Amino acid sequence: MSQEKTIKSEQIYAGKIVNLRVDTVSLPDGRTKRREIVDHPGAAAIVALMDEGVLLVEQYRKAVETGTLEIPAGTLELGESAEQCARRELVEETGFQASKLDKMTEFYPSPGFSGEIIHIFKASELKKVPDADAELPITFVPLGELLTKIRNGEIRDGKTIIGVLMVTVERERMPQQD
Repeated sequence: MSQEKTIKSEQIYAGKIVNLRVDTVSLPDGRTKRREIVDHPGAAAIVALMDEGVLLVEQYRKAVETGTLEIPAGTLELGESAEQCARRELVEETGFQASKLDKMTEFYPSPGFSGEIIHIFKASELKKVPDADAELPITFVPLGELLTKIRNGEIRDGKTIIGVLMVTVERERMPQQD
């Protein structure tokens, strides 16, 4: 796989969550191109499972001008591990904590212009945290119903789709119990 060599890098925006830079790169054939890159600290997302279904949050997303139904998630804070972020965000967004948290995967949501990595965890053995108020409206959706919502385009959030599919594949691989 051929690589690009960075000739020059210029930060053009520094924000609270993301930074934007423009890199001038040299291609293997000698040509130069400009690449617009979003620097993001990464995030953690949680597929929280209960008997009632998967715990989802409702959010309005300005970038797409619509409300979404998603698994809880949030941006890593400075010095925070992905697991610490997942535990913190689950409590902050939903008011629940998980006794069991297992990492399922990590992925680049948009590697064409961002180095962001989202770490997806499966949370189980959930308990409501006393005096914790959920920041967002929450709902529980059965896994089968979630798959239908993904298929028919009602759920279009990438981390939610990946997390739900990972849990589904994991369950299909588990030996059937009598």
